[in-house]
Amino acid sequence: MVGLKLFRTDTTKSGMTEVTPRLAEAEADVQGLVEAHMETLLGVRFLASEYGTGPVHGGRIDSLGLDENGSPVIVEYKRGTDAGVINQGLFYLAWLMDHRAEFEHLVRDRLGVTAASQVLWSGPRLICIAGDFTRYDVHAVREHRRSIDLVRYRLFGSDLFGLEAVASVSGGMQVARRVRRQAVAQAAADVEGASMAELASAVDEALLGLGDGVSRVERKQYRAYQRLRNFACLCPPQRSKVLVYLKVDPKDVDLVPGFTRDVSGLGHHGTGDLEVQLRTGLDPES
Repeated sequence: MVGLKLFRTDTTKSGMTEVTPRLAEAEADVQGLVEAHMETLLGVRFLASEYGTGPVHGGRIDSLGLDENGSPVIVEYKRGTDAGVINQGLFYLAWLMDHRAEFEHLVRDRLGVTAASQVLWSGPRLICIAGDFTRYDVHAVREHRRSIDLVRYRLFGSDLFGLEAVASVSGGMQVARRVRRQAVAQAAADVEGASMAELASAVDEALLGLGDGVSRVERKQYRAYQRLRNFACLCPPQRSKVLVYLKVDPKDVDLVPGFTRDVSGLGHHGTGDLEVQLRTGLDPES
């Protein structure tokens, strides 16, 4: 985003005016804007602001939330560049892992019993939103074992807000992913045959290959693929097909019976309103 230039077209004079990017006047301005629209911006349901961690720990977490897959989320903000934002966030993340019951109680109060019972403690996340990050920040995140997203923000004019994922790492999940991937593949081979397992593996590879910053989250009923927020979910293979749910408005797609389906308002595993039914190895390229 640092190199991104934004222009506003002037229809009356047939010209263009550059919209100059700027930082917020105060950190609280960024925090307030994100907290007010957290689900839209990050795919995270807002739980609490300036959450106190008690007299012993002596801190205040900027924002607490729960993402689309049930992962606890800590969001820390900095107006500009601050070398301490990652360490500060990790400090709070360690506190969170030691206070699971307290967090689940908060989720139960704000989002209900069902959400509290489905908290995914294997994948807690830290999202750092700042004016910029150093190359040392990016390197540190990639070496760490926690799930961390570095997100650069900019304000454009009086009514435009931009977010850019600078680095995104889904840490601490490798063993669980490998074990579950083997279990899903074995179940598919035993019950539905190797072809559906191979198809699911091809879809997984295609989704992970969509570019840097794509991370995968394992849940019992599905795998979620995200860049900050989910864009696709892959369900375990069925007897003759593999189901993928996409964050796409079905109204913008020419639906094909037997291939794509509008599942808006229908219950299903994962997130997304467009269901894609894959049956052959050629389908992931469609």
